[in-house]
Amino acid sequence: MFSALRTIRKPLKILASLGLATALGACQVAGPRLGSGPSVGGQTVQVAMLLPVTSAQGGDATIAQSLENAARLAAADLPGVTIEITVYDTAGLPAQAANAAREAVQAGADIIVGPLRSDSAAAAGVAVANSNVNILSFSNNTEIAGGNVFVLGHTFQNSAARIVSYAASQGRDRIVVAHAQNLAGEVARDAVLRSAQAAGATVVQTVPYEFSQNGVIGAVPQIMSAVRDNQANALMLTSDSAGALPFFAQLLPENGLDLEAVQMMGLTRWDTPPQTLELSGLQGGWFTVPDPQAAADFNGRYEATYATPPHILAALGYDAIRAVGETAMASGRLGAADLTASAGFEGANGVFRLLTDGTNQRAMAIAQVTQNQVAMIDPAPRRLAGFGF
Repeated sequence: MFSALRTIRKPLKILASLGLATALGACQVAGPRLGSGPSVGGQTVQVAMLLPVTSAQGGDATIAQSLENAARLAAADLPGVTIEITVYDTAGLPAQAANAAREAVQAGADIIVGPLRSDSAAAAGVAVANSNVNILSFSNNTEIAGGNVFVLGHTFQNSAARIVSYAASQGRDRIVVAHAQNLAGEVARDAVLRSAQAAGATVVQTVPYEFSQNGVIGAVPQIMSAVRDNQANALMLTSDSAGALPFFAQLLPENGLDLEAVQMMGLTRWDTPPQTLELSGLQGGWFTVPDPQAAADFNGRYEATYATPPHILAALGYDAIRAVGETAMASGRLGAADLTASAGFEGANGVFRLLTDGTNQRAMAIAQVTQNQVAMIDPAPRRLAGFGF
């Protein structure tokens, strides 16, 4: 149950554990940004796409193909600029990702899109740190963001900012946070704490638990005491369906949690897999989802073009090329300042933008579990200005 959540590590710790820190040099991924980036000649952008085409990890080849397909779909949607995409195989290995990044820069790449995972993205970032070429990785690991590396994946901070702001507007402003005692759980906890401060809500208590079945069971009475003693009216669960979420959904109501007095909320997708929606303890609960209309439009166009549904991560490939193309058309350059200047790109999952710290901000909708189904109760904003992040 708990095998799906990986520990988040700092970029150079990732590289050191793989024996790459010396080979890739002493450049810090999170150091100062470099220059203004390459200019885009003749409105033609050379994009190097780093993908795990021959990875030994199951499913990676499918993800790689779906990401490439989505990227080419985005390129076709940008009439004002020519995007030339060259795919480089990382085989899912950080060392090969680093080599591919160097090869791409030597071949004249204006920007790198990918790799898929944080360890490979960190390695690639270090490898080309002195090149003025930025990397739009598909990772959601904010620990690697900064320097020349951006993360495009959906982050805890995005989900926390959206749902805590909405909860506060509904009077659910006294929040208990239950999180795993690992770095991922702490990142999620901190995202809620920051979001509560920004939204005028109060995290009345955080309840850490050992990331194990026994740890989850042992945390239930602590959570109940935290809710009762602090008169909390909301409970934030940071775990997902492959982790502690199903246990909490069953055990908390069984131990007396009043689901009407205390609003259940989550930082992860409760509709993946769909069977999660059948958990009685999640009925009435809130979680965030990407803009449903934008996602439906993208999925429909992808399937019409490629005769197969996209992988759930394919939207990130589309978003990367939209960011590249729209930035190139607006400024003629692809430096960090240019990539972060936009008020919002039109992404496959709704409007998003890149932030100066290497993370991203996304417009998201609030969903509620109602009779084992997903109901949208607050739509995703159409623009990000004044969104409350």
